[in-house]
Amino acid sequence: MVRDDLYITVPSFFRCPISLDVMKSPVSLSTGVTYDRSSIQRWLDNGNNTCPATMQVLQTKEFVPNRTLQRLIQIWSDSLHHPLHPPLSPTSTHSQSLPSKEQILLAISDLQTRHDNRFDSLAKIARFAQDSEENRDFLVRTECFVPLLVGFLDNVNGGVEFLEQVVTALDLVIGKMEDREGLKNLILKRQGEAEKQSLDSLLVALRQGSHATQIASVRVLTSVAVDVESKLMIAEKEGLVSELLKLITPEKDPDLIENCLSCLVAISSPRRSKMKLVRLGAVKVLSKLLCGSNMSVSMTEKVLKLVETVSSTKEGRLEIGEDSACVAAIVNKVLKVSSVATEHAVTTLWSVCYLFRDETAQEAVTKANGLTKILLLMQSNCSAQVRQMSADLLKIFRVNSKSCLSSYDTKTTHIMPF
Repeated sequence: MVRDDLYITVPSFFRCPISLDVMKSPVSLSTGVTYDRSSIQRWLDNGNNTCPATMQVLQTKEFVPNRTLQRLIQIWSDSLHHPLHPPLSPTSTHSQSLPSKEQILLAISDLQTRHDNRFDSLAKIARFAQDSEENRDFLVRTECFVPLLVGFLDNVNGGVEFLEQVVTALDLVIGKMEDREGLKNLILKRQGEAEKQSLDSLLVALRQGSHATQIASVRVLTSVAVDVESKLMIAEKEGLVSELLKLITPEKDPDLIENCLSCLVAISSPRRSKMKLVRLGAVKVLSKLLCGSNMSVSMTEKVLKLVETVSSTKEGRLEIGEDSACVAAIVNKVLKVSSVATEHAVTTLWSVCYLFRDETAQEAVTKANGLTKILLLMQSNCSAQVRQMSADLLKIFRVNSKSCLSSYDTKTTHIMPF
């Protein structure tokens, strides 16, 4: 570790929020904040019933030892006198040996104190996380690690390559975090301009990162889209949705397409998100995917889910109705992919043809042999909801058929000789 005899950089999370000294016996309150035992005990003994850092009222004054942080502080302290970075031998390289937990804890410490070694430290941590579920659990339980990564998202000074390492590491551990609300607040709900910077960084990773980084960035966005507020923050970030739509064109990698579709599904439920998708031309992009022939079942289900979502708006139904190829492709997926895909397809057809009564769409359904599909669906083991929508559609097409027949009879009558 880089240091001199007069000045040593101490990681901020090693310091007690009360005394500002390096903690000797770190303990955590029910709020999740860690203090040195003697400092917080003195605070509580003075009659206080709040957490000093957050000022939240404590449900209990009990605290638990933070063994992981204590171990990290001990390793850091020992490394000041006995560095844990021995020179590599010809038979022992980074690519051949997996870092130990002690080395990983020191690497986490280095992330905050050694600016010249951050890239290597993150690479080591990512390799450790990729090795096993147990290792990812260990990193998530290391209290400071995820906030440290998010801090880098808020203030990336190491260029695109360092950003790629940050996003990759965050994606590796984010799935092990149970508190998604806390994760959302950590990434999106920061003070000042920080909330914008996190999304800016993820957008840069989408635009300039490698294929693997693009997938990792999209997965992080999907993970924090947990409520209306977060979904709108992501959807309304300038350039983000349009970038996601660019990445789901048929020529892109299937894994990237599917992850982008998952993200779009996650953020599309608020009405403002739906309207933005329609404005940005999502129907045409989704139509191209539906007309292709190389989609997996899960990918097809997600595409149809998004089409169904935009069909719940008047503007979306109009866009779908005007795209006869899209309507025909939707019909084609009925009874052909899965029960989930069929339900999404029928719901869309019901919205456009029955609810909105779009005549162009109705004609496209007829040309695509949709009436036969609906009749077959009525005879299948479908859900009650799908059966009812199919019955509604059948009524529309029967009425149209009678109307056409009546019109034909009238015209024939007019030209018959008396």
